[in-house]
Amino acid sequence: MSARDPDWLGAARGAVEALRGTLTAAPTTAERARETGTRGEGGDRTLEIDAAAEAAVFRRLEALHAEGHRFVAISEERGRVDFGFDPEAPLLVVIDPLDGSRNAKRGLTHHALSLAVADGPTMADVVFGFVHDFGPGEEWTARRGQGAWCNGVRLDPDVPERRVGGRLELVGLESAGSGRVRDAAAALAATCHHVRALGATAVTLCQVAAGRLDGMVTLRRSRAVDVAAGQLVVREGGGVVRFTESAGPLAAPVDALEPVSLVVAARSEAAADALAAVVRPR
Repeated sequence: MSARDPDWLGAARGAVEALRGTLTAAPTTAERARETGTRGEGGDRTLEIDAAAEAAVFRRLEALHAEGHRFVAISEERGRVDFGFDPEAPLLVVIDPLDGSRNAKRGLTHHALSLAVADGPTMADVVFGFVHDFGPGEEWTARRGQGAWCNGVRLDPDVPERRVGGRLELVGLESAGSGRVRDAAAALAATCHHVRALGATAVTLCQVAAGRLDGMVTLRRSRAVDVAAGQLVVREGGGVVRFTESAGPLAAPVDALEPVSLVVAARSEAAADALAAVVRPR
């Protein structure tokens, strides 16, 4: 990325400020649970706060396009929006305006804006990742080949995992419906000493990037919008990411609206191997 590239970080931060105002203006569960009466392109019922979050992001993208930048946006609610795709320099902007919207609705801590930029069709092609977790007020950023940061402090890529009796000490679960947790319980018990379910996939990936979690798994297929930014934060933070149902570890498409793959992230290849066994079809 060069000085002539769009100011993705500035756009993302501007959207965060607008969305923070929306959330502050609707502090109760009753207010945040209001639905628009429609479903987003990703298939979920759209909350008013989802729509407001997406509008905040798209205002910033429209401003970048007005400056002459060309790209295609992939968003949970609107789907694919063409801002003048350039086949000579293709850019995809992959957005989850409110990762963890159920948490946001219920007033629970972790809910985030997630934005990724890719210069090709797969997760390996993501060049910029941004996740802002509104609960603790943490901004996570990553640039391909340059590292990852939390609130401006660079993440240490050499942070190791922690183990207790050979098992990973603390592992995050996402898409953790009760039936899926039941089905994975034996494999989890063999691999993990403790588990946490934060309810926001992008945020959970960032916890692995910082070494706060020793790994994470999704118990159902994730959508690209949920994971595109966070997976780059993990990799630039020294961790390992695998899309277990793709042709290669990072071969999952960034532009698919439907769920693409189960996801594993860890601090080491050995831990990723162990967690891949947890999500392997049984």
